[in-house]
This record gives sequence, structure tokens and C-alpha cells, in this order.
Amino acid sequence: MTNNNRGGFLNPESIVKEFGLKQGMQVADFGCGAGYFTIAMAKLVGEEGNIYALDVLKTALESVRSRAKIEGLLNIRTIWANLELKGGSKLEDESMDLVLLANILFQSSKKVSIIREAKRVLKKGGKMIVIEWKARQPFGPPEDLIVDKDLIKEKIEKEGFVFSKEIPAGHNHWGLVFIKS
Repeated sequence: MTNNNRGGFLNPESIVKEFGLKQGMQVADFGCGAGYFTIAMAKLVGEEGNIYALDVLKTALESVRSRAKIEGLLNIRTIWANLELKGGSKLEDESMDLVLLANILFQSSKKVSIIREAKRVLKKGGKMIVIEWKARQPFGPPEDLIVDKDLIKEKIEKEGFVFSKEIPAGHNHWGLVFIKS
């Protein structure tokens, strides 16, 4: 098995199995980075589905394009985006079945803006999945940047999402699933 995870801390292939992805789904990977989740999700949604890999770093998007080409995946679209702005994803309103926010919220002081952009592009009943670093562990970002799971859950629910469940995301991360009501 290839080690396509994020520095050994996440196993995207096993984590995405928890997302309930189906053939033909439209999925946005907000802050896709090098595309570890993008690639794993693209395999599950099949040729009829699409993964929109969004990042503010053009080098990250180039990495995703290269990996998609190597894997022979034609269902990945890369978008240079500022997710902190309304409409910054460049995606249509209510066009996505699922939006993934993996290790992106800790990097932003505008967490609610990112959540609102995810809400804007999600279909009614669509899922938003948040994966972030756990606190009090030797890896990951500085402790003052760690996103508190309960606090972010509260913020997301205030934006009109309904908490669905917690998913396993490895030893160093937590994962939460929300439904757009």
C-alpha cells in the first residue's frame, strides 16, 4: 500500500470511507493542499462524479494536477480560491453534495467565513466534514492555533448545520460530519 497520507498523520483512503461517498457525487475539497483527500475521493465518486480541489496556493493545485494525471483521474477540477470571501470558491450556489474542510480551519482567522462559503455551495441535505488536529499532542500546529472541537461544533451549528456524527480520523485528528438543513 502506498503511503499517500499527510506526513504519516492521516490515512485518507480509510478516512474517506467514512464519508458515505457515492458514484456521481459532486464534492469540494476546501484547502486541498497536495490532494491526499482529493485523490482518494475522486476514486470513490467515479467518472460520473467530480472533485473540485480548491486552494489559495497555486503550487498545491499544481501538485494535485500532477497526482491526478499520474493516477489517471479525469474527474478532478482544480480551482485557485480564497475561501475566506463570499463566492471565493467560484462554485455555484447549492451545487455540491459534500464539502471537506481538512486541516484548513486552524490556518484561518476567518473560520466562520469559510464555513459560510461551504454552506453556500452545499445542496440542502449535503454534508460538510471537518477534520482538524487534536489538542495536546506533540505534532501539528502550535497549540494556540488548534481548533477546539466543541467550539467549532457550536459555531457550525449556529450557521444552520445539524451535527450528524463523529468519524475516526486517526490518532492526531478529530472528524465531525454536519448536514446542511
